Amino acid sequence: MILEAAMLQVKPGQGEAFEQAFRDASGIISSMKGYIGHELQRCMEVPNKYLLLVNWETLEDHTDGFRQSEFYARWKGLLHHYYDPFPVVEHFEKVTLPGTS
Repeated sequence: MILEAAMLQVKPGQGEAFEQAFRDASGIISSMKGYIGHELQRCMEVPNKYLLLVNWETLEDHTDGFRQSEFYARWKGLLHHYYDPFPVVEHFEKVTLPGTS
């Protein structure tokens, strides 16, 4: 499993509209091959800052399957105009430590 993480800085005064657009966009990403689940978290200390976490089966499910699809254009149209600056997206894999699963 791969974890996609993006810190989203939404333009001031646009948080409520962004959250509604994100609800609409959630149906797009959740229909993609390799999608496992996602969550959006709002920062308590910094207004208009959000953390997006998406679990994918493989890195390619996100980078090739989603980002290269026609559905990504719809995702972009719904969400990308809310960001300033544009977010950096990073991918993580779980580190298994002795005594953990």
